[in-house]
Amino acid sequence: MSLPELDLQRTFFDTDILFPRLGSAAGAERFSFFAERILPELMKRRPELEKMYCANNGRPAEEPVRMLAATILQFMERMPDRQAAEACSFDLRWKLALGMEADEPAFHATSLVKFRERLLSHGLEQLGFAAVLERMGEAGYLAKRNRQRLDSTHIIGLVSRMSRLDCIRETFRLALEELSRIESLPRPGAWALWWERYVESRIDYRSSGDIIRAKMGQAGIDARDALAWIKELPMNVRQGEAAKLLQRVFNENFETGANGAVEKVKVRPTGAVQNPHNPEAQWSSKETLTEKTWVGHKVQVAETVEDMPCQTGEPTKNVITAIVTQNAIESDKAGMAAVFAEQKRLGMEKPEILYADAAYVSGPSMAQAQSESRELMGPAIASPDRGVYTCEAFHVDVERRYAICPSGKTSTQCARMKAGKTGRITYRFEWCGLCQSCAVKGDCLHKGERDRMLRVNEHHTLTQARRKLMRTEEFKKDMRHRNGIEGTQSELVRGYGLRRARYRGNKKTRLQNYFIGAACNIKRWCRRVTWEAQQVADRGVRMKQPLAVSA
Repeated sequence: MSLPELDLQRTFFDTDILFPRLGSAAGAERFSFFAERILPELMKRRPELEKMYCANNGRPAEEPVRMLAATILQFMERMPDRQAAEACSFDLRWKLALGMEADEPAFHATSLVKFRERLLSHGLEQLGFAAVLERMGEAGYLAKRNRQRLDSTHIIGLVSRMSRLDCIRETFRLALEELSRIESLPRPGAWALWWERYVESRIDYRSSGDIIRAKMGQAGIDARDALAWIKELPMNVRQGEAAKLLQRVFNENFETGANGAVEKVKVRPTGAVQNPHNPEAQWSSKETLTEKTWVGHKVQVAETVEDMPCQTGEPTKNVITAIVTQNAIESDKAGMAAVFAEQKRLGMEKPEILYADAAYVSGPSMAQAQSESRELMGPAIASPDRGVYTCEAFHVDVERRYAICPSGKTSTQCARMKAGKTGRITYRFEWCGLCQSCAVKGDCLHKGERDRMLRVNEHHTLTQARRKLMRTEEFKKDMRHRNGIEGTQSELVRGYGLRRARYRGNKKTRLQNYFIGAACNIKRWCRRVTWEAQQVADRGVRMKQPLAVSA
């Protein structure tokens, strides 16, 4: 599609000219705010959007700045594509926000789909979120060096929950249908049987367990035979998406014995395909969830933290600085690194203080923060309780290579060990010949042990200092700053639909989350500016009031 010509000429039919009081009407504040603050910033991003189109080849596309603005508004109002397109045609508030003429026809709903695809194919899914952040920084709401809080939450994928049998059968069906579209492809002798079993038939789950297990075993044998046939086909056929997915699902659910028999594996590997229509939606679990498990994705949300608490009725001044989409099985520590990388791309420095929960806090992460002159605030995980004294009961000086046990005896030797694969460094302290005569050996030694051995990592001093700090009132009071991220996640879930993915795949889910982050920041900014203007107006009224004169 060719790039449309940019027309900045104002006319008498512009919505704000025909209806000058529309922007101040109740319910239109965020739309007039969008037109004044956000639309000009998006217009500056047009050179980046121009890269998605040909200069003068093909039919003219919709104006890309308007499509980007309409998509952000769509997430602000939580509308599907069709309703958003209709709003651009019939809602004067939308026309005001998008700088349209009052009688200007809008685009077709499918234009939003094609625009999102172009953003993804050119790696510009973050453009709207970055533009809003930059504009808020220019307005003084986002300092480059600040305090932030971070936490993750789960996203339920746009996918139905399938049993393992359904997953392998549906994957087989997709592969057969993909191969059937190649008319010149020779069919094996079992083709008709496979087609009848997996394309034309469905499972009756009222059948007995023996029948279901037999069908699972048959599906494994059929998939093995089909994959053996596919291996003999030309390269372009073997590289088909459905054929490769069938091989992956077979490997995750079955194993072939030495005698060629196909057996079902008891446990599927981490990150296994749960539904062939969305292979990137992964199964994961979290202890803090009511449902415990989900199939989908994971997102890290970071926002700024203000020193002073808000007054009654005062809207938040906090800004969402990062919204990073992860695979469901990825750790929070990897998510924290991804958040820092994204903030660096956006021109922000790492926060001076980052408030997080125990999933982000470890000895290495605190040591890295200390080396970068910043602080990672959060609780350190306690040592595992194995029925004897844990390392918290010992005084350990890693730097001087000695440790003192609960009964006051100093370790006899210390060994420094480095793991070959990970490079992790640990220290092992021993009390050789000192434990048998100890009065508390029953609380310190496991049955059968002669001497106590204690192993700690190289950052044990930092970890122990944090565990001591956790018991102070000052730490508990400071960690209240972290609790606000729970409210932010609730705002994103309830107000913008963060909990459920609108689209399939990690890339499209990432695009959705960037637009959700931009929409939330805009509405927060609008409420804040409106409140500040009202405070100024109220002070002006109070100054004009005459002072009461006593009798």
